[in-house]
Formats: sequence, C-alpha cells, structure tokens
Amino acid sequence: MALGWKLHGDGKTMGPDDVVAPDERLSWGKTIGLGAQHVVAMFGATFVFPLIMGLNAQLAIMMSGIATICFLLIVNGKVPSYLGTSASFVGAVAAIRAQGGTSQQVTGAILVAGLVLALVGVAIHFLGSSVLHKVLPPVVTGAVVMLIGFNLAPVVANIYWPQDQWVALLVMTFTIICAVAFKGFVSRIAVFLALIFGYVISWLFDKMFGQITSYDAGAGKITTHFRTNFDNLASQPWFGLPPSTTTGADGKEIVGIHAPSFSVAAILLVLPAVIALIAENTGHVKAVAEMTKTNLDPYMGRAIAADGVGTVIASSVGGSPTTTYAENIGVMAATRVYSTAAYYVAAIVAIVFGLSPKFGALVASVPGGVLGGITVVLYGMIGLLGAKIWKENGVDFGNPINLVPVAAGIVIGIGNVSLVFSSDFSLGGIALGTIVAVVAFHVARALAPADLRERADAAGGTMISLGEREGDYGDADGIDDLYQDHPGGPDLRRR
Repeated sequence: MALGWKLHGDGKTMGPDDVVAPDERLSWGKTIGLGAQHVVAMFGATFVFPLIMGLNAQLAIMMSGIATICFLLIVNGKVPSYLGTSASFVGAVAAIRAQGGTSQQVTGAILVAGLVLALVGVAIHFLGSSVLHKVLPPVVTGAVVMLIGFNLAPVVANIYWPQDQWVALLVMTFTIICAVAFKGFVSRIAVFLALIFGYVISWLFDKMFGQITSYDAGAGKITTHFRTNFDNLASQPWFGLPPSTTTGADGKEIVGIHAPSFSVAAILLVLPAVIALIAENTGHVKAVAEMTKTNLDPYMGRAIAADGVGTVIASSVGGSPTTTYAENIGVMAATRVYSTAAYYVAAIVAIVFGLSPKFGALVASVPGGVLGGITVVLYGMIGLLGAKIWKENGVDFGNPINLVPVAAGIVIGIGNVSLVFSSDFSLGGIALGTIVAVVAFHVARALAPADLRERADAAGGTMISLGEREGDYGDADGIDDLYQDHPGGPDLRRR
C-alpha cells in the first residue's frame, strides 16, 4: 500500500544493522525529524533552479511537495523519493528565453516533455526496457547530458558572474570545500549551505564596502547598487499563494501561477531533457533497489511515468519540472531509513513553505553573484556527468561509430549552432545537438561494417548503468556528484 506503514520494532531504537523498509516507519516524532532532514537536503537545489530558469521558486517548492505525493502514490510506496526541481531543463529554458520566449511558453514546453516522459514510463512498464536500451545507448545518453550542461556556460559568464565576481568566487570556493572537506550530511547540502554563506557574505560586503558598481540584472545595465535587497520582503504576507509577478536575479519578470501556452520551437528545445530524466530515474530506482536489497525493476516504468506526471502537474500551473532527487537518497544511505512516511512529511512541509509569499520574496532576493558562484560548479558537473556515463559503461571512443556522430552533436549543442528553416523556425543548440547525436549515431551504426558494430555493442552496449554498482550512483541533475566517493561518507551514494 502507498499509505499505511508497519512500526519498525518499538519505533524508537535501531540496531547497528537495522534497516527501515519503505513500508515501515519509526515513531511519528522520529519520522517528522527525518522528514525535516529530507527538506533540508532537497531545499537548495529545488529553489535555485527555478530562479535560474526565471520561474517562481515559491510555486516550485509548493508543487514539488504535491508532485512527490503523486509519485509515491503511483509507485505504490515501493520507491522512496522526493521530486525536486530538475536542472536538465535549464539550458533549454535559457535558449527559449534568448529567443524571446515567455514563461507561459517555457512551462508549456516543460508540460509536453513531462507528458512524453510519462508515456515513455508507461511503455517501459508494459513492454520492458529493452527497446529503450537500443534507442538510447550510453554513448548517446552521455553526449546529451554533456551538451545540456556545457551549453549553460554563457549563462554563468554573461548573466550571473559579472554581477559580483568576488562574491561569486567566494561562493564557488565555499561550495567546493563543503562538498569535499566535510563528511556525510553536511556535504550533501553543500548547495544549501553555499546559499546561506553567499547571503551572509553579500550582506557583510554591503556593510563593509558599501554599494558596488557592476551589472545590475534588475536594471539591465551597469549601476551602483547594494548586493542584497530585502525591500519586497516586509510587504509580503506570511500566508498566501505566490504573487502574480516578481523580478528574478536576471532582471526578468517572474510570473506566479499561470496557464501554459505552447510553441513548437520551445517544445523542440525542451524535449532532449527527457533523455536526461530517463537516466536520472533509472539510476534512482537502481540505487534504491541496491540499498534496500529488493528487486524494483517491475517499478522502473512506474517511477519514470510518475516523474513525468509530477512534471505535468507542476508545469500545468506554472511550476518547475521535477525529477527524483539524489540528495535524499544520500539521507537514506546515511540513516538506513527508507520509510516513505518521511517523504510524505517532507512533501507536506514543502507545501506549507510554498504557501508563504514572504518565503517566496526571500528566495527571489538571492543576489546574482551568489547564483554565479553556485551555477559555475553545478553547470560544469551536469556536463561532466555525461563523461561519467561513458566511463562507467566502457564506451569505446576508438570506434568511429561512437566518436564521429557524438562529436558533431556535442559541438553543435555546446556552440549553439543553428539550422535555420525559415524566418519563423530554426533548430539550434541543445535540440539540434541532441537530434544529431541520436540520429547520426544510429545511421553510422547501420552503415558501419559488422566488426565495428560488434565492438560498439561489446563496449557500452547497454543502457545507462547509473546506479547499478554499489557505492557508485550518479545522476544528471548536476548536483549529485558533488558528493561521490566522499571519504568518511556513506558506502552507498545517491541516485
């Protein structure tokens, strides 16, 4: 059952080898405490990525809680997970906005991607994953994840970093230190801690050095201004739905609850993110299966479909895309408590936060320099996760089947190369790079001699092995590998 948990032991104590299964729980007091840990673990990234995409972070937090509850119900409580904001859409959203796309078109495109992901999950549930394995081998999946991440480099260089380069540098350094120098839970919430650190440093710099003359995203030009601005915070009520509009760190208007609209060009830009989401969810289910020592393959399709449903629900009212969060797998690995009850608690807390406009105003006031320091790390890691997929699957780049088409797709994606069909329609960047990587790979494989095809199948011929190896879980949302192979950390990593 998705609801209803057996009490583990006396609900208060756990032995050194005890594991609390998904359908079990500890006492409600301890369960609420574990739920709070899950909130902290997912919190930083769940509202950073909406800010970067120009979407309402307060709404994203609220809808992440609703999407998580829907996910748990769809998987019948068998796959503990929190659905936070996905980073896989950030590059496509930046491209949409660069072409003059609106927030309504952004959320409409995300909704369609969520629907496609849900349909893929349904297909996997009924047909098995073999077809998917053949269409998206690791060499292709790694290329798509890589170009999604590295395509974002200009966003850091041109928007966030110039707003306050010294704060950005300090926040970047702090993020790296937190990720590698501390053990366990502290390392897993490096992004959240970096946000707090960035706020404090920005406020101290305002007091010590006064205003800064730099690019001001709010004004869209170089001005003299304070790094922190809490003017809007006091005027917002404690409780209520997200306000209709606010202004983000990039100076763009952030729309609150709204109905999506649909643009073919925007949809084509966003669809490649579906490949990354398949990788994320596959790794997540494999990781949970390994940690709980259960066979969750029958729920693989359900989990992928549930993530798609969560994205559809969130974006239908203007929220952000969702994905299973490896930060929370880290919490489970450290505590050995896999109870879905804790996730319901976390979801309810997120919904409560999402119903506070004052909280939303605080989130929207994150200084651009702080985001610059965080995103320079996160975006790079999204790209490097593509290389990680290649490495873990033994992809052979001595084989031209793998090397040539993927090389073309990556350069097109990272360089924002465009293919113009008319004055109203063109393909470029992530969308074109993904199409080239996928289609050209299969064309090259069909045309290649038999010996090259056999080599390609032997090396990296299976779908994304993310999460299939104990102690080596990864994902594509750009955060998780901050904590991989951490000395003194848990034996099992996240997604």
